[in-house]
Amino acid sequence: MSHSDIARIEVSAYRVPIATPVMTSFGAMTNRPAVFVRLTDSEGAFGWGEIFANWPAAGAEHRARLLIEDIADLVIGFRAEAASDLFHHLTARTHIRALQCGEWGPFAQVIAGLDTAQHDLFARRGGISLARYLNVDAATAVPAYASGIHIGAAAAIVPTVRDLGYRAMKVKIGFDTKTDLTLLRDLCSDRPEGERLFTDANQAWDLAQALSFVDQANELGLGWLEEPIRADKPAAQWTELARASRIPLAAGENITGFDEFDAAIDSGSFGFIQPDVAKWGGVTGCFQIGQAILAGGRIYCPHFLGGGIGLIASAHLLAATGGDGLLEVDVNANPLRDAFFPEGMCKDGVFAITDAPGMGFEELPESLKQYRTLELRRS
Repeated sequence: MSHSDIARIEVSAYRVPIATPVMTSFGAMTNRPAVFVRLTDSEGAFGWGEIFANWPAAGAEHRARLLIEDIADLVIGFRAEAASDLFHHLTARTHIRALQCGEWGPFAQVIAGLDTAQHDLFARRGGISLARYLNVDAATAVPAYASGIHIGAAAAIVPTVRDLGYRAMKVKIGFDTKTDLTLLRDLCSDRPEGERLFTDANQAWDLAQALSFVDQANELGLGWLEEPIRADKPAAQWTELARASRIPLAAGENITGFDEFDAAIDSGSFGFIQPDVAKWGGVTGCFQIGQAILAGGRIYCPHFLGGGIGLIASAHLLAATGGDGLLEVDVNANPLRDAFFPEGMCKDGVFAITDAPGMGFEELPESLKQYRTLELRRS
């Protein structure tokens, strides 16, 4: 059978309480959410996807209800001849619905999760991994970096991360520039040869503040500076900052749309570009953009900070796309991710790509049921 008729949607929202909030320059995550979706076709083939739900605080349940109550009618019964057909169908058919309420992000995030599920379904039906479905010559493993490290806690966390085998890591900054710089200097002075240190300001600064930071941090040998200013600032500001910075700039998790990514690639301002498979584009968009990033002479590094399905999808995308990018692996505890990897996510800083069909798992880990806040179905 060359096509897939979607017969059933199942979506669940989850929340895990955490003792230590995950801090960013713009706010704190006081629990870890996730939204997982499963598509089943008329022949019983199925696939899994993940929908972005980190923000806002009520996002997880909202995305699940948005899928079932506002988008499912466009999904059930849809015949896909190719895995990307659903993405293009939904992008076109939900445009007016998203315009009517101004919720471009939530609609794009739901579509992204559905697209990943559809690709997983097609790969499973073909009996090959998602990575090899995208590229028969996909890598069998990808390098990873440790992420989600608050600069204030880095002195304690970084040695543990090193012990886990990571040789690249990213710290969150953008809280107090003077303190950030002091702590960064301390980290850099104690950095082993060959170790890479990245920074993420989470859009904390205006242009003047960002220019001040790079002026003081240029000598530290940082691997990149991620989102120092707002993602929607004019291209001229990014260009000015890139010219002043000897630290490569990184962005992409808050860029959406093929034209917008093409503009970012063509601008020359970014050394690293980071689309998020659960936030925009799914596998369809991120694989196309990943290839364009490499063709434009930049480095594709998938952004991800969520549950296990999105992390696995990101790894398969990176393996299929190739290049010198690294997989982002959040090192904060998260049962919604960790349950997928009972033997650990990485070994010596490397994430292995399974040869099993699709993304390599059949059902959600049983332990996740205790964290489920909402479960919805449509057929």
